[in-house]
Amino acid sequence: MLKSPPPLVSHEQLFAQTAENRFWQSPAEYLALHKPLDDQGRYLHFDQLRHRWRAGLDPRICWSMVKSARLSQQMPILAHDGLHASAGYVLTPVAQKAISLVDRHATLAALEHMTGHIGENAHFHYLLNDLIEDEAISSSQLEGAATTTAVAKDMLKRNRQPRTPDERMIIGNFKLMQFAWEQRSEPLSLALITRLHEVGVSGIDDASYSPGQFRLNDDVVVQDGDGNTVHVPPPARALAARLERLAQWVNLAHHERDGVGYLHPMIKAIALHFAIGYEHPFREGNGRVARALFYWYLFRHDFSAFRYIAISVLLRNAPVKYGKSYLYTETDEMDLTYFIDYQCSVITRALGEFLTLYRQTLTDALRFDHWLEQSSLFDKLSDKQKAILQVALNGIDKEFTAVNVKENLQCSYNTASTALNGLAILGAFEKTKAGREWVFTLRNRTALRDRFDGG
Repeated sequence: MLKSPPPLVSHEQLFAQTAENRFWQSPAEYLALHKPLDDQGRYLHFDQLRHRWRAGLDPRICWSMVKSARLSQQMPILAHDGLHASAGYVLTPVAQKAISLVDRHATLAALEHMTGHIGENAHFHYLLNDLIEDEAISSSQLEGAATTTAVAKDMLKRNRQPRTPDERMIIGNFKLMQFAWEQRSEPLSLALITRLHEVGVSGIDDASYSPGQFRLNDDVVVQDGDGNTVHVPPPARALAARLERLAQWVNLAHHERDGVGYLHPMIKAIALHFAIGYEHPFREGNGRVARALFYWYLFRHDFSAFRYIAISVLLRNAPVKYGKSYLYTETDEMDLTYFIDYQCSVITRALGEFLTLYRQTLTDALRFDHWLEQSSLFDKLSDKQKAILQVALNGIDKEFTAVNVKENLQCSYNTASTALNGLAILGAFEKTKAGREWVFTLRNRTALRDRFDGG
C-alpha cells in the first residue's frame, strides 16, 4: 500500500534547540534536502523518497524540508472550490520540456508545415487517418476492452458493425474522439460533458452506464487490481454545481494573461483531465471522458496534431503508474505536480513517436517516388492508385476495401473501387470476396518489385 506523507514539522519545532530535536544532529544533511527535486531532477512522492534518505535521518523532518521547498515554488491551479481542497503545482523540467515540444511540433501551423513539406501526398493523409484510430482503441483497452488492436482496426477500417460489448466500447470511443474534435469551438459546459459521455458509452450497456447522466449516489469508488479502494469521489450532492464552477474556470483565458495567472493550455488540459477523474461524475466511463476532454481542450487551442497522438497507448502500457499519479496527488494535499509530470512524460514520448513516424514516412515517400519513377508502373497508375500502392508497400495497411479507401482518400466509392480493381488487373493486388465486399491485398513484395522494376 502507498505510504502517505506524515504531518509536517513546524518551523518552530524544526529549529527549536532542544536535546530531543534530531534536526540539530545533522543540520547540513537536512538542509541539503530543502529542494523540490531529488538529485536526479525527479519530483518524487514521500512513498518513493522515504527509501532514499539515509538510515538514521528522521523521515518526518526530511519530508518537511522537501515540502517546504515545494510550497515556496508552488503555483495555484484548478482555482475553484470544486475539489474540496486547494490544488497547486510546480513547473518541473519534465513539464517545461513537454511544453517546449508541444509548442514547436503539435500546433496547427506545425502540422500544416509537415503536410506541406511532405507534399500533397495522399499516403501521409492515409497514415494520419490511421493514427486517429489509435487513441479510441487504446483508451478502450485501458478500461478493459479485450479486443486486440488488429481486430479493432479491421472493424474501424471496414466500417463493420461491432459484435461484442468490447467492440462497442471501441466504436463509442472512436465516436467520442470525433465528437471532441467537432466540438472544439464550444466552451465547456455541463451539457458538453454529459453529451461527451452519452456519445462515448451509448449502446455499450445502458443499464450500467446511464449515458449522459451524472451519478446520483455515493456508491461509486475506484479500486486497484487487488480490489482495494484507492479513491472515493466527492459526494454526489452538489456535483453539478462543482462541475459548473470547473467549467467556468476552464473557460477563462489563462493563456492570454501576463505574469501571475498565466497557464499554458497543455497544463490546463492535464488539470481538466485530473479533475474529471477525481470527481468521477458518471457511474462508468469517467476515464474516457476525462481523456476526451484533455484532447478537446488542446483542439480548442489549435494543438491539432493531437488528433494523431495517442497518449492512451502509453497509459495502457503502464496503468499502475497512471493510477499512482492520481494517488500521489490526492494523498499529498492535492499537489497536482505528480499527475502533471507523469502526463507530460507520456506526452513527450507520444509526440516523439509521432515525429519519428513522420520522418520515416517522409523517407518512405521519397524512396517510393524514386522506385515508381524507375518502374513500368509510373505512367499506368492514377494518383489514388499510387497512394494505395505506397501504403501497402510500406505496411501501413494490409487489406483494402472500396469503403476504407473512399474514407481515407476522400473520394467517391466508384473512384475507390475503380482504383482497387485497376491495381488488381495490373497484377499488383489480389482480389478476394469477404462477405458482401471485395478485399484487396498486396501481392508478394519481392515478386511485385521484380515484375515492375526497370520497365
